[in-house]
Amino acid sequence: MTGTTGEHASRGFIAAYVAGDETLPAQAVWALESHLDSCGECGRQVAEAVPSLAPRIDALLSRVWVDVDAATVQPPAPVRSPVLRWARTWAPPSMAPWLLMVALVALAALGIDLSSPTGRLPSLVLLVSPIAPLICVAAAWARGLDPMFELTASTPRAGLRLVLRRTAAVLVVVIPLLAVVSGFADVSPALSLVPSLAFTLGTLALGTVIGVGRAAAVLGAAWAVFVIAPSLLTAQISVLLLPSSLLGWGVAAVLAAVVVVTRAHAFDGLPSQN
Repeated sequence: MTGTTGEHASRGFIAAYVAGDETLPAQAVWALESHLDSCGECGRQVAEAVPSLAPRIDALLSRVWVDVDAATVQPPAPVRSPVLRWARTWAPPSMAPWLLMVALVALAALGIDLSSPTGRLPSLVLLVSPIAPLICVAAAWARGLDPMFELTASTPRAGLRLVLRRTAAVLVVVIPLLAVVSGFADVSPALSLVPSLAFTLGTLALGTVIGVGRAAAVLGAAWAVFVIAPSLLTAQISVLLLPSSLLGWGVAAVLAAVVVVTRAHAFDGLPSQN
């Protein structure tokens, strides 16, 4: 870099830069600005030179900081609980409303099951259980549902590791809820939980191609159209939810898990399709 002293820019060069010397070569100015990104010592010298060599800029910055301080709202209190700090490394706070919505849907399905005459309609708990986690899985890794998406996705933890952590956080809440609701509805827990796990892994597998949000929407809509609606119209449970289907759901879950692992690179970066 022109005007350097060892690893740092010379004081004279920094003074000319701060004063806006138009005779400085453009490539030298660019090199200094690139150097300032990683050099705290030169950055300190620039800051010290601004008040005396660029008083207008110094006055402007002072006014800007006054305006910023006046407009700044009270910052949120830091999270003091180590449990909450740990929980936020697994799931963003924005996911809480979606988990609450899933809980309300499951409880509503249970209420309908308990109030309906026995044998009149298939269990809504059984019909809804496979797709219950999909909303939260989508919210865990979707640009439109997570206000901190860009910041989170740019961290070293982004990618498959982050997706699996957030998916696990969803399942830790949803799976016990479905197990309890299924018990009250007199539904086999296996028929509720195994398809739910398969659908969750299937969402991640399809998400490697079209994005997790779109995958959850596609699979959820397909289940509603081809399973829930026909089961309610015919008053007969779908063959996909009979005990004999459990082996198929298990195989589907394993295959989906293999796809997720082999296509782990699809979750790197900022997936615009989510």
